Amino acid sequence: MSAANDVEKAVAEAFREEWGQVVATLIRVTGDWDLAEECAQDAFAQALDRWRRDGVPRRPGAWLTTTARNRALDVLRREAVGAAKLREVAVLARDEPPYGSENDSGDGSGVQDDRLRLIFTCCHPALPIEARVALTLRTLAGLTTPEIARAFLVPEATMAQRLVRAKRKIRNAGIPYRIPPAHLLPERTTGVLGVIYLLFNEGYAATAGADLVRTNLCAEAIRLARVLARLMPDEPEVLGLLALLLLHDARRHTRVDAAGDLVTLEDQDRTAWDRAEADEGAALLETALRRGRPGPYQIQAAIAACHTTAPSAEDTDWADIAALYGELARLVPSAVVRLNRAVAVGMADGTDAGLALVEELEEEGDLAGYHLLPATRADLLRRSGRTDEAAQAYRSALELVENDAERRFLERRLAECRSG
Repeated sequence: MSAANDVEKAVAEAFREEWGQVVATLIRVTGDWDLAEECAQDAFAQALDRWRRDGVPRRPGAWLTTTARNRALDVLRREAVGAAKLREVAVLARDEPPYGSENDSGDGSGVQDDRLRLIFTCCHPALPIEARVALTLRTLAGLTTPEIARAFLVPEATMAQRLVRAKRKIRNAGIPYRIPPAHLLPERTTGVLGVIYLLFNEGYAATAGADLVRTNLCAEAIRLARVLARLMPDEPEVLGLLALLLLHDARRHTRVDAAGDLVTLEDQDRTAWDRAEADEGAALLETALRRGRPGPYQIQAAIAACHTTAPSAEDTDWADIAALYGELARLVPSAVVRLNRAVAVGMADGTDAGLALVEELEEEGDLAGYHLLPATRADLLRRSGRTDEAAQAYRSALELVENDAERRFLERRLAECRSG
């Protein structure tokens, strides 16, 4: 690999690992969300040229943060008109604590993590729930607007407008960049958990691109969930979310093969699952359930536990999973949850029962454009031996899928159906 390719790889890795920290730090010191993103982007662009000339720095995150901070300082100096702007320059020009140091949180929370403060700022109750999650994924994880739009199943233009309105609301309402006091934490919890959950989901099954799994996003979601669990140890849904992420992450390494192709749950090598991670997730779930306040994340963790504790695919308790999905659908009346329930019902009660539920979802139209709807129909038809109908459903799914690994999987299934 050439030196230029090495640098490009290093910059790409730094983006995955450091984007959220760089942006969160700049938002804290400037209070300007757009400026923070603009200067962070400029720092990564500079890295491509400077690192080719000077070599990749020992601490890329520190280099990027300093470069972005200096760029923001230059911008503010050029725009400094009036006392208020000059005070912003003065604040930014003060020496920052060393990158990654355990500096005082400054908000009374005791939590020394800019990224977690950023999540709570994004999840202020003045913002609509969809805007809270989308804004954090954009600023913290560096997901593009199209990626977030696909995660929410909305048009890109709609998501762009949503992000603009959210930033304007934070600026105009003077929403503070801090973790709220303890008595205000519960009203932010739903949005914060949703952010972390979608962050993990985007890492675990990327909506688009060459790779199915984006390990850095999974790791960041788990890290933030751990911090949140330390902050709110008596909140069962926080423990439930962390349990859910760990139970899924225990299987992450077996979800793709050496060629990067998707491996279905029933075909995964269960001996290669991370048992320590799965056991930790199961223990956290048990602790959460003892609180006696079951919620959506605890139920999803219980579903994941059914899979990770089954010795083989054949031993999976699909009836129990279908019942859990039924309870989840009661708490979260989502079409995606109902689609997952259709799979479980099809496995527990027969493919015809599952197909009936899929047909209901198709008639309602809420999942139009969602590739997993025809993919689920195709899988149930394949299992029932109706290969011609399954092939047509696989073709429909292929017209909608964005991820390369999933596309190759669907193409393999389609070829199997054609060959009988």
